[in-house]
Formats: sequence, C-alpha cells, structure tokens
Amino acid sequence: MTEFLLNYIAQQQSSWRVQPQVLAGEEFQDCIILVFGKPRTAVFAHMDSIGFTVRYGQELVRIGGPRAETGYKLVGHDAQGDIACTLTVDKQTGELGYEFTRPIARGTELTFQCDFRETETTVQSCYLDNRLGVWNALRLAETLEDGILVFSCWEEHGGGSVAYLAKYIYENYGVRQALISDITWVTEGVHPGQGVVISLRDSLIPRRSYVERIRRIAEQAGIAHQLEVEGSGGSDAKELQHGAQPWDWCFIGAPEDHVHSPDELVDKRDISSMVALYQELLREL
Repeated sequence: MTEFLLNYIAQQQSSWRVQPQVLAGEEFQDCIILVFGKPRTAVFAHMDSIGFTVRYGQELVRIGGPRAETGYKLVGHDAQGDIACTLTVDKQTGELGYEFTRPIARGTELTFQCDFRETETTVQSCYLDNRLGVWNALRLAETLEDGILVFSCWEEHGGGSVAYLAKYIYENYGVRQALISDITWVTEGVHPGQGVVISLRDSLIPRRSYVERIRRIAEQAGIAHQLEVEGSGGSDAKELQHGAQPWDWCFIGAPEDHVHSPDELVDKRDISSMVALYQELLREL
C-alpha cells in the first residue's frame, strides 16, 4: 500500500491544486504524510488490512478482527510463490486453518481474495475498510489548499503509528485538530444511503465543542449525514486521545454492511456525502 500510494502521488500531484510536501521513509516507517499550504487540520486514514498469519502446521491466527467462515478464499505469498488457499473453521473448537496444495511458510500473511463488485448504487469488496478512507483522502488531495493528509499503519490490530505521527505534526506544524477518514458500520441506528456518519462517540468520547462545530458546518452546508452513538469500537483516534498533545478529533465515515468480511458493502450516496463533507470541513475548520 505504501508503494502504491507513493507511486500514485508522484504520478498525480502535478494535477492537484497545491503541490504538497511528501514526508515518507524510515523516519515514518511505512506511513506517509502530505502537507498542503498552511495546515489547520489533519486527516488520518489507515492503510492496513485485517487478515491472518500462518502459525504452525495449518493453523492460522487472526490479524485484527476478520470474519471467519469456512470457504473464504485467501491469498498471499511466501518464498515458494503465490498462494491462493481456502479458510477452514473447525466447527467444534473454532480453530482457524487453511487448505492448500502445500504447506505455507510460518509467518506468512494471508488476506481475503479481492472480488470487487459495482452496481449503479453500491460498491462491494473486501477492505473497503479502509481503502475507501484512503480513497477519500486522495480525492481531498486534488483540491486541498491547506491541510495535512496522513496515511497510517496498524489501526486494525492495536495501532502504534499515529502516536509518533501526531507528535511530529503537532511539533512541526502546530496542528491539533483531526478528522478520522475511516469506515463505520451499518447498525439499527445507522442506515445505508442516508449520508456519511459523524460519530458522537465509540469506546472513547471526543470533545463535544469540536464535534458540535463539525455538526454545524455539515448542517449549514446541507450535506446529508447521520449521527452515530456507540459504546465500543475505536479507530486511529485512540492514539490521539491517549497522546501527550491536545488533539481534538472526530470520526467521520460512510457506513458499510458485512463488516470485516470479503463482502463489505457501501452505498455510493454515502461515499459522495463523505467526500463533500470532508472538502467542506477542510475549508471551514
């Protein structure tokens, strides 16, 4: 993903309204920071995926929280070549394994095989969480004049990159307000096709005054949106709230169905409102 994004940025940035400063390399591990103009707000979008790690024999260990059902197609690569195998779930123990024509090297990472499907109203694929959040940030880059776009790592299994990225951004640019460009869930209170979701809370609670500013901007702009209230879950915002710098944050993203499976499903109307709201917020915050 890092290589893909750096290549994409190099190819596309000449057509963007403002040419960003591109920060990448060993100092940032696999993460990327794009700095546009005189930034006031940073957008965080995580690049990493859920999946599985090959343990011993044919045993698999989860990376993050993927849905697991016998028959799911998994792909990867080890020293012997490309891998296209099948996930197995023991009905009695729940232990995860794989079926393949040969043993797979321990430590190999396996992800869902991509089957991208598009209709007039929806897109469906594995890893819309968080490829759509990354795509949203790249769309922002086309017209962004002042702001920071951050492509982070490891959100799906505990985090670890946002803490040092946030520290660097705060100390070098004085920015301390953030938007989390990620994908949330369809629930009994959040419905597909009714607009991007502004999350009022998950397992953590953002500062109310900041979230109220965002709500006012969305309402005044007439952008379709929904409000989410959850008691669990989290995002890159966890490291911002637990960090030493005074960051404000708000999670804003389209809702998806069939979460953490090969069949994640998002309504295009929610994607459109997500892009529109982010563009408005980067101008107004």
